Formats: sequence, structure tokens, C-alpha cells
Amino acid sequence: MDLTAAPRPHLWFQLGGEAYAVEVSAVREIIEYHGSTEVPLMPPHLKGVINLRGRVVPVVDLSSRFGRGATEVTRRTSVVILERHHATLGLQAIGVLVSAVTEVIELTESQIERPPAFGAAIRERFIAGIARHASRLIVMLDLAEVLAFDELAALGTKAA
Repeated sequence: MDLTAAPRPHLWFQLGGEAYAVEVSAVREIIEYHGSTEVPLMPPHLKGVINLRGRVVPVVDLSSRFGRGATEVTRRTSVVILERHHATLGLQAIGVLVSAVTEVIELTESQIERPPAFGAAIRERFIAGIARHASRLIVMLDLAEVLAFDELAALGTKAA
């Protein structure tokens, strides 16, 4: 059996009217957005920090990170808590603000194509691929590039 052909779960979410996804393995949890505490002198895409069961977690507004302006907060606005291992700081949690979480979908490698060389609405380095699912195209994000985990992990440590 070819393990590379096995479907892998991805979290599908919306930014405005656009569809994006990340591998579920990076997702710790999804919470309703109730606001955040601003941190002075941070880049515009850093929405602030939240208290997640006693842990200070930075929140990145993906829409702002992609140069599209701040996410409009509605009752469906969510924070997707992602965890990544940092070489010196260990396991770090970072929240991303999204317009809405759609669902968890199974994708095989054959459904994911390389990102186009032009025409992308966000920087090409942020895109891990483009997936075809349910007659839609979904942008697969490269989390290491989108979130610059090294700098955000350091911000989370300073905020604590």
C-alpha cells in the first residue's frame, strides 16, 4: 500500500470569501473569538494576545497578514490555535484569526497541485499548494512562512 496516496485531514476555513486549509496535525484547537489584548509596537497583523487557560498566546490576523485589511469580526469569527515545535523554545502555540471554520476535509496528494507561478492573491511563498475539493479550489498554506514561527514564538515568550 502506498502511504503517500492515503488521504490526510486538513482544516478548511474562510478568510473573507476565500477558502484556505492547513493540515490538522498542526491544529491544537478552535475557539470562538472574543477579542484580544493589544500589545504595543507590534506589526499590524499581530492582533494581540489571548489567555488560553493561563497561557499567553499571540493571535495573528491572517487577512491583515495577507495585506487584505483586518478581518471583520462576526459571530463565526474563530481563532485556530496552532502548535509548532521551536528549536530553542519548545512547543509554541500561536492563534490565527479566521472569518469562519468550514470543516475538516480529507485530501490526497493527487488533489494538491503546486502553487501557480503568478496570479496568487497572497505571496507565493505562503502557499504550499492548491487543492481541488468539492468543485472548489482551496489554498493550502505553508504555516512556517505565513506565521514566521521563529519571530512569533519569541513574541509569545516576551508577552508572558
